[in-house]
Amino acid sequence: MNQGMRNQTMNDWLEEATIAQMQEKMASNELTSEELVLMYLELIAKRNPNINAVLEINPKAIQIAQALDDERHEKGPRSMLHGIPILLKDNIETADDLHTSAGSLSLANHYAMKDATIARKLRDAGAIILGKTNLTEWANYMSDRMTNGFSSRGGQVKNPYGPFDVGGSSSGSASAIASNLAAAAIGTETSGSILNPSAQNGLVGLKPTVGAVSRTGIIPLSHTQDTAGPMTRSVEDSLHVFLSILGQDESDPITRKSRQFDDVDWAKCLDLDSFRGKRIGIARLIFEKDVSTERIEMFEKQMLVLRELGAVIVDPVDLGFTENDLSDDVLTYEFKADLNSYLAKTNILNPIRSLTDVINFNNQHPIETLQFGQVMLEKSERTSGSLTETEYIEALERNRYLASEIGLGKTLDNHQLDALVYPHYHGCSIGAAAGYPSITVPAGFSQTGEPFGLTFSGRAWSEPSLISMGYAFEQKAKARRKP
Repeated sequence: MNQGMRNQTMNDWLEEATIAQMQEKMASNELTSEELVLMYLELIAKRNPNINAVLEINPKAIQIAQALDDERHEKGPRSMLHGIPILLKDNIETADDLHTSAGSLSLANHYAMKDATIARKLRDAGAIILGKTNLTEWANYMSDRMTNGFSSRGGQVKNPYGPFDVGGSSSGSASAIASNLAAAAIGTETSGSILNPSAQNGLVGLKPTVGAVSRTGIIPLSHTQDTAGPMTRSVEDSLHVFLSILGQDESDPITRKSRQFDDVDWAKCLDLDSFRGKRIGIARLIFEKDVSTERIEMFEKQMLVLRELGAVIVDPVDLGFTENDLSDDVLTYEFKADLNSYLAKTNILNPIRSLTDVINFNNQHPIETLQFGQVMLEKSERTSGSLTETEYIEALERNRYLASEIGLGKTLDNHQLDALVYPHYHGCSIGAAAGYPSITVPAGFSQTGEPFGLTFSGRAWSEPSLISMGYAFEQKAKARRKP
């Protein structure tokens, strides 16, 4: 086989290759990490102009890959991510030649002084941070008129499957991985920002329990709801990435609770029989008025698959409230306090030190930055930033009571449920308000070719169970196909 034919064969193989398959080829010397990086760079150059998902490339990626290839030869791989190219959402700090901007032109020249904890963990695992992905500006907390996937720094991310909503706010991470511009990506979620774009782009998206993964070094929106998680083409890949970033961080106290995973045998999560005897609830009031007839039909079809896998479907389940009963005030108040704290600690050369500075910058550059306005920034700016308002405390208490104690607490207990299942990304705000985990898995396509997913949600620290369910469903449904 000549070199050209080999390259084409490898490129075809790479389209849906899993992380485990990449490791197998590197272990057998059929592939190097350097070659893997170069193949992905070629794909970015070819495909990114059509989808606008990748903001910038790490200029040292090839050299990092070369060093990791040498280390593999001398010592063996560090982990399943050794030599694997990963993309990060552009609100995650990296202490290298990449910027960290949350998609805002006001931070277009901002370089972080150190890695976010999860970026450091990825590097420690041997992963290569290939670049940063575009997103909905300020994690979709700038304007209620802004389209998903738009940022003033990066422009509009597009869905590789067609003229469909790309989802937000981890839009670039989703579009990039659906288009195979890296092995995996990291997204962040406050309320639906991993689950929504993953479902819209035919991906697996894992939104962890708040506290499973450190938020240190991630531009914040809400300290009570923010988390980061993997976005991949398979459940197994999401597990590998999740294991590399979970764990304690003294700078983020809630991560101490991640010790609950210390004794988990994660290999058992890849279990084809994980639905056997599991009770899965359908909370129809949450989605039935908002979902199209076609999506309801696709959902019902996949409920038959769950039954075939051995699940007991409890239908319907009344959570006692709807997503509309949850208040947005928590984010309104926390955004200013959290962002001001973050910006005040950034590189001293960064002139943007507060939310006020962001708003003023945008007002000074309206053509470039205010295509959709900044009504949500301005609303947050009108709060005190001290988190002392009665409205904030009452909203926080109400959301946590409804979402965790009632919806994902008493309701699951009363019906003896192992999880809830939703069509696409519906129900995401419930898990978000509770700080509890969810996973979305590809479940088919509409007649027009728009991806459709199933989302499983559960109690705090139920990731092992949710990953197991996601894996069993994925392997049975085999619903993903490349764009």
